Amino acid sequence: MKIAISSDHGGNNLRKEIVNLLNEMGMEYKDFGPHTDDSVDYPDYATPVAEAVVNGEADRGILICGTGIGMSIAANKVKGIRCALVHDVFSAKATRGHNDSNVLAMGERVVGPGLAREIARTWLTEEFEGGRHDKRIQKITNLEK
Repeated sequence: MKIAISSDHGGNNLRKEIVNLLNEMGMEYKDFGPHTDDSVDYPDYATPVAEAVVNGEADRGILICGTGIGMSIAANKVKGIRCALVHDVFSAKATRGHNDSNVLAMGERVVGPGLAREIARTWLTEEFEGGRHDKRIQKITNLEK
């Protein structure tokens, strides 16, 4: 599985922690930065990750900002993206199993590194259940213009 990952300046530290997790898990990834602590605009970093997922360059994406809210809103503007803002392990499991989310958003100011690693690991290893959830995902896709 190949992961696209990015953050804004408010998520830089947590992004580096998740990159370490990806390395530990032996996952291939592309880090879209930013590679400085200078203030940046989160849509500029959410968009390339979302596009990489939609274009098949990555299987899934991970986005991190201060709260995760801005990144998730921006990513969900890209047709084909189902970005879930997650701050607990149960939601990470549920959003993969039921919603087939393809992008995970988290907030560095909301979760600590230990919990974020557990959320990301759960989200990366959980599979979509399909079945009764397929028609619901199709209904979401039908909403895209």
